[in-house]
Amino acid sequence: MVTSTELTGQTAGIPDAGLVERALDYVREVADGDTPVMLPTGESVLSHAEGMLRILDGLRVDDAARAAACLFAAAAFVPGAEAQMEDRFGEEVVRLVKGVRQLLRIGAIAVTQTDVSESSKSQAAARQEQVEALRKMLLAFAQDIRVVLVRLASRLQTLRWLAQTKTPPLAGVARETLDIYAPLANRLGIWQMKWELEDLAFRFEQPDTYKRIAKLLDEKRIERESFIEQAIGRLQSELANAGIRAEVTGRPKHIYSIWKKMRGKELDFADLYDVRAFRVIVDDIKDCYTVLGIVHHIWQPIPREFDDYISRPKANGYMSLHTVVIGDDGRAFEVQIRTQEMHHFAEYGVAAHWRYKEAGGKGYSGQFAADNAYDEKIAWLRQLLAWKDEADHTVAHEDSPWEQLKHAAIDDHIYVLTPQARVVALPQGATPVDFAYYLHSDLGHRCRGARVDGAMVPLNTPLKNGQTVEIVAVKQGGPSRDWLNAELGYLASNRARAKVRAGSTRSIRRRRWRRAGP
Repeated sequence: MVTSTELTGQTAGIPDAGLVERALDYVREVADGDTPVMLPTGESVLSHAEGMLRILDGLRVDDAARAAACLFAAAAFVPGAEAQMEDRFGEEVVRLVKGVRQLLRIGAIAVTQTDVSESSKSQAAARQEQVEALRKMLLAFAQDIRVVLVRLASRLQTLRWLAQTKTPPLAGVARETLDIYAPLANRLGIWQMKWELEDLAFRFEQPDTYKRIAKLLDEKRIERESFIEQAIGRLQSELANAGIRAEVTGRPKHIYSIWKKMRGKELDFADLYDVRAFRVIVDDIKDCYTVLGIVHHIWQPIPREFDDYISRPKANGYMSLHTVVIGDDGRAFEVQIRTQEMHHFAEYGVAAHWRYKEAGGKGYSGQFAADNAYDEKIAWLRQLLAWKDEADHTVAHEDSPWEQLKHAAIDDHIYVLTPQARVVALPQGATPVDFAYYLHSDLGHRCRGARVDGAMVPLNTPLKNGQTVEIVAVKQGGPSRDWLNAELGYLASNRARAKVRAGSTRSIRRRRWRRAGP
């Protein structure tokens, strides 16, 4: 049995150091009696809570988020548990618990809309558009980014448990992970979680392909990691002797990434040279070429596998030196060399790693469309997540990374659902009338009422992220002139206002024509 003290990792000086331990004890109290409460996957609520805490320890989230991770499954599956939580754990923890539960509900509803046939290009494009909208909705829906981190940890724990117990996942879990949750981890720069989510989901999604690639790797991951560690040490020693200040990192490529690259670049496994890869980050461009010379002196280069993206940047502005060399064990590996500025652009600019990884084959050639405003917000969020690890967790102030993360507005839009679970992006403050006009001008003209999450609401009700909206329409009719009155608050979208004006003009013309008679 894992103790709560081992899991929480609390140290003196961290505010409310007993919060997570109390939350875990509460889960034992309400969900782990003679008949343990089980999740739909078959895992117990307690096991899920303990596993999530292990994952979140690696992300260094705060105590409130850890406590929420312990409690949200109990709140969902133990009758009456959520009502007791605010008195025991406080408003912040309960708000996070509710946020995670809402993300679960929205994800479960909306992902069904992405499960459509890809038999035609138009269907595939429509599906991809919905997947992207759902990713954005989940980030926008969670006003507190800690909710997303807890949700990602929950999905990773589920996949770990399924793999460990050899339990088949529920339908759609693997595809949902690859479409939604792994890309979210990727955008947030949580690389280790992204890699593990992808490999575990791919293992369930395409077990035969997964096993084939695993066999082709013909060496255990621990052996690859050992090789990389030794090679990094050798390279760092040579760079130090040359007086070059550099940051050297390396990692073995994971199985899903190998498969994506084989498919995206139409390569056989034997043609992949970056199954093992290093990255060297230096101060200036001159040092990039000096490091390249040192790398080629230590290991034998493969001439046709050298790319100079510094003198010839990619179309998206990406700059780096890429070379492939033969290691001491006779196997090839890739080395990327860039400056700090180039690296920052690759991670946070329009060349961002998360975009090209999601873009498939076009991404590998640097050909993909960027949304600069959205990219800038993602970059800011990722920087906050990186800075939080360097912050003093014992001091809370409004400018600290954690405080900014708690109120990080990711998107200027809200995302709502049609009754068929299609995701619709609308401007902040949008109403059911905006929603109706987004779907179709004629539906907007005929709109006379709306149900939001099943309840009738006034047409000037501002919508919120994650709500399901159904329009009540008459068979014939035109827009109300009141909708253009800004003080009444019926419209937030300029697009909808333009359609109302056009519809009003046509309605007036029709009435005049009818009065004029034949």
